Amino acid sequence: MGTLIKNRTSLSNVSDATIQRHYSTSAWIEGKAEEQLQHVSQLNRVQKVSAFPDLHPGKYGPVGCAILSDLLYPQLIGNDIGCGMSLFILDLPARKIKPEKIAKKFRVLEGKWLGNACALLEENSLPPQDFPSSLGTIGGGNHFCELQTVVQINNSELAKKADLSKGTSCLLVHSGSRGLGMQVFSSVLNELNAGLSPLTEQAEKYIASHNRAVQWASLNRYLIARRAAESLRTDFKLISDSPHNLIEEYQGHYLHRKGAAKADIPLIPLAGSRDSMSYLLSPGEKVHDALSSLAHGAGRKYDRSSMHGRIRNKKSDQIKLQRTSFGGHVVCEDKHLLIEEAPEAYKNANHVLRDLELFKLATSVATLQPLVTFKKVISRKEEYR
Repeated sequence: MGTLIKNRTSLSNVSDATIQRHYSTSAWIEGKAEEQLQHVSQLNRVQKVSAFPDLHPGKYGPVGCAILSDLLYPQLIGNDIGCGMSLFILDLPARKIKPEKIAKKFRVLEGKWLGNACALLEENSLPPQDFPSSLGTIGGGNHFCELQTVVQINNSELAKKADLSKGTSCLLVHSGSRGLGMQVFSSVLNELNAGLSPLTEQAEKYIASHNRAVQWASLNRYLIARRAAESLRTDFKLISDSPHNLIEEYQGHYLHRKGAAKADIPLIPLAGSRDSMSYLLSPGEKVHDALSSLAHGAGRKYDRSSMHGRIRNKKSDQIKLQRTSFGGHVVCEDKHLLIEEAPEAYKNANHVLRDLELFKLATSVATLQPLVTFKKVISRKEEYR
């Protein structure tokens, strides 16, 4: 069980919410993240908060937690509605994996998709005007497309069901709803403090737009994988699509997941840094105690700005950041993004997994090693087009 802490106050409009911390005392958790966690638990009509070992500070609240509430709080999700991770199996033999060549092929992801995006949106019951030029693109920040290989099977039965074996090549795609999510979030920016009552017209409009953005983000990850697989001339198959920024109805309330993976599905990716292992998880026996959610990755250890003081900006250091200790390649032409997303910026994913297993929230099915990581060079102005 997680650590239970009751927060009480004399103010009648503030919740008496339970914070359940699903991480050990050895977890790296910033004080600011704990402060944000406390603040979120005191929002009006919040019932319960579950926090995970990847917890770190965010703009409007902590990242790496799930919040159960009777009201809708769009700021707890933010602008990248539907952001998540999808894992795909590739029909790519290990003997054909040459990271340097694949890194060059992945550069196709720099540009826009040249297919008929409007038609693809309509085929998936989405309006054709919903940012068709962004469909199939990764976006900036911590988003990526990564070629991985299974280096260890930790649960043979579950791995077999997923057609995974040692040496299987996979694509892990991390992206969201791009400009659509920002558009939806911008429509409620003036209502962030009070929360939205579910029965109001504004709340119903937000939820409808939110759900559209979640669907768009899932389609976006699929198309990114399709583009990457086509560049490698191989088939691909989805085995897990796990969003971690969304709101869902849950046990008569509204469950807000912010950087918390949806875990009421069979398999969930846990992303490491570009120079550490990732894991494929299966929900554990206590996952329902954690609002059917899990950590979605290693979680940031240091914020972006502080990384510029931790890593030198010399050309030799930039070159080192484009290689991994496994002999893998990192495709990213933006020297600032290379530093901000350096492996040192993140916690140890294995430690995150250890805590999830300690609290019986998840078990590891497979361990995956990064081979080629693609990160988009993108300007702030371009980010939400």
